[in-house]
Amino acid sequence: MKLIKEFRTVSAVAGPLVFVENVGNVGYNELVEVTLPDGERRKGQVLETSRGRAVVQIFGPTTGLDTDRTSVRFLGETMKLGVSTDMLGRVFDGLGEPRDGGPKIVPEKRSDISGSAINPYAREPPREFIQTGISTIDGMNTLVRGQKLPIFSGSGLPHNEIAVQIARQAKVLGKEESFAVVFAAIGITHEESGFFMRDFEKTGALERAVLFLNLADDPSVERIITPRLALTTAEFLAYEKDMQVLVIITDMTNYCEALREIASAREEVPGRRGYPGYMYTDLSTIYERAGVIKGKKGTVTQFSILSMPGDDITHPIPDLTGYITEGQIVVSRDLHRKGIYPPIDVLPSLSRLMNAGIGKGRTREDHRGAADQMYAAYAEGRDLRSLSAVVGEEALTDVDKQYLKFADEFEKRVVTQSRHENRDIEGTLDLGWELFAMLPESELKRVKREYIEKYGKRFRTAAVKGAEKPEAAGAAGE
Repeated sequence: MKLIKEFRTVSAVAGPLVFVENVGNVGYNELVEVTLPDGERRKGQVLETSRGRAVVQIFGPTTGLDTDRTSVRFLGETMKLGVSTDMLGRVFDGLGEPRDGGPKIVPEKRSDISGSAINPYAREPPREFIQTGISTIDGMNTLVRGQKLPIFSGSGLPHNEIAVQIARQAKVLGKEESFAVVFAAIGITHEESGFFMRDFEKTGALERAVLFLNLADDPSVERIITPRLALTTAEFLAYEKDMQVLVIITDMTNYCEALREIASAREEVPGRRGYPGYMYTDLSTIYERAGVIKGKKGTVTQFSILSMPGDDITHPIPDLTGYITEGQIVVSRDLHRKGIYPPIDVLPSLSRLMNAGIGKGRTREDHRGAADQMYAAYAEGRDLRSLSAVVGEEALTDVDKQYLKFADEFEKRVVTQSRHENRDIEGTLDLGWELFAMLPESELKRVKREYIEKYGKRFRTAAVKGAEKPEAAGAAGE
């Protein structure tokens, strides 16, 4: 057992960092207890150690610290979280302390929050469909168990509403399995915190959820810890208790800003736009903790939400995230301005694992073709909108006008949902076939003929009958 030593050799305090001299036998990520001159104690963690000097980040404010009377104890262990199934239905702060007024958790075990990378050989390819109840995700950019799929949003867009709707509605179809949601909010306001807690409590989703809420006025260094606490809890529930766990983290931009702040305090050489050069590696330690492990019944699936600064998808945060994750869901400001909810733009969105989780026995046999046809028809309609703005709609062909109408109806009927509408995958695909009835059958080039006969004919017949009714009414009037 390591001997715990106390040092009074603090040489400097810079932002959330404390520099301690003349220390030995200190490890990276080692937990630290700092005692202030007035006797108050705060926890910290070793960020760097070299040549007898340790850099410690403090979990909390550094006000009151001085270089003469502050003492530092290195505890000889990394930061651990006490985990238990009793955490379900509870709300914690960014350091894992109860925020809901309830008692402290009696842990079943204590786990290192840094976790460990999943051995690639031990990974099972994700292939089970998760239904979120949102058509633009389920139908067009399907989420699969064990996948990491981020949501790229922007300031002022309703990504928080989308996050709680997914948390409320997400489920695995066709199997009676324990399902849980671990929700981590990073750097949110008190108003947002109240929104999350009210929604989870009101809808009953809190019973199967664990919430970690780090507020904007909490020390920024806590933002580094919060997602790791959430993932440690998720790994315990998945791999120890055989649960299917969905982890939702919002907002990763606040996490990266905290990372930049700490790097600046350490006077590190900045990378792109001032973010540290190791941000890619750091983000991967969070995103890569999602997955399916051979021989384990439980899985960890991850939705990470980030608000792109200036709506710039080439910004370092979404750019690096896109390299690590398996696709992205893009929230559109243009759709939001139209009053559409959820304003998810399916054209730049992508789920790279979609094919593994759809088809016969998982969703429906026509899913791939129907999704491709909706995507192609909507893209064509969007292009024709731009063209008609230049040449006028009267210059378009009849088929072009049908595509224009398709794009409008797609946004009104497939993209648009209420905040409490939980659409099943059958309903989403049927909506697509209803819209295909607006196009000539010769234009349906991405769906198999057998599926047109099986799914399309009934909607096409209904559309024809609906079109005949006004004419019949007019003839009766004459």
